[in-house]
Amino acid sequence: NREGDLLFSVAKDPIANVWYSVNGERLGTYNGHTGAVWCVDVDWDTKNVLTGSADNSCRLWDCETGKQLALLETSSAVRTCGFDFSGNIIMFSTDKQMGYQCFLNYFDLRDPQQIEDNQPYQSVPCNESKITSAVWGPLGEFVIAGHENGEINQYSAKSGEILKVAKEHTKQINDIQSSVDLTMLISASKDCTAKVCVEKRMVNLSPMLNFTNCVAQVVMGGGQEAMEVTTTSTRIGKFEARFFHAAYEEEFGRVKGHFGPINCVAFHPDGKSYSSGGEDGYVRIHYFDPHYFDFELEA
Repeated sequence: NREGDLLFSVAKDPIANVWYSVNGERLGTYNGHTGAVWCVDVDWDTKNVLTGSADNSCRLWDCETGKQLALLETSSAVRTCGFDFSGNIIMFSTDKQMGYQCFLNYFDLRDPQQIEDNQPYQSVPCNESKITSAVWGPLGEFVIAGHENGEINQYSAKSGEILKVAKEHTKQINDIQSSVDLTMLISASKDCTAKVCVEKRMVNLSPMLNFTNCVAQVVMGGGQEAMEVTTTSTRIGKFEARFFHAAYEEEFGRVKGHFGPINCVAFHPDGKSYSSGGEDGYVRIHYFDPHYFDFELEA
């Protein structure tokens, strides 16, 4: 969350968890889904939690009590979800499966009728390629979505029209994340690259080894496909978190620990630690040593 005292995690089970980030103690769970939970988000003031699942539903929860506040049913699995910065508008995307189209849906939580009727005020069809990752842009004016075909699109939150299209990747985009000040965007793809967008300019951070599953600012994680994990060692599987300097595009460190592909990484808001979740079923919180912050620019 914004303060960094709570860490939310979901996995290929029906339970969403919330933990104290300082010591890893589990604070509670959000119970109600009946399928794998693919996405989770918490609003700006940590009042509500949003989850999307393979049970064809997106659910809104009270963060403190764990009570389910809203159930939005869909025709296919919910792949991505998120609050805008006001916490009043939510978006989520559904998968293209079982003959159903991929849609990007917008709901206004201030209108109880939308929730009761299960009718979004805006539903955008994605005909060519399904959305695999999405985040809100600045001021909640648009959503930035990565697609299965490697495209990154901007969708207006008001009209639903596509504002911009970028084709910087050749394969599926697995993750998109924004910097804290929202001036930069980073994407990770199955084409083995991660790219940073700075003022409309894409910078190739480095060809990644095997599959890049996720990114957060300048820390990345990946590894082999999950089905191949049992046939290789942790050293060959490349299950380390890798750190790159955003300006110089150089790798300066790696952190081992997971014994399976890393599916997600996130920095603590204060920049002093990061968390990672892997196919091995573990969430790990790493705190940086003091010398990590002693950076000297060599002329």
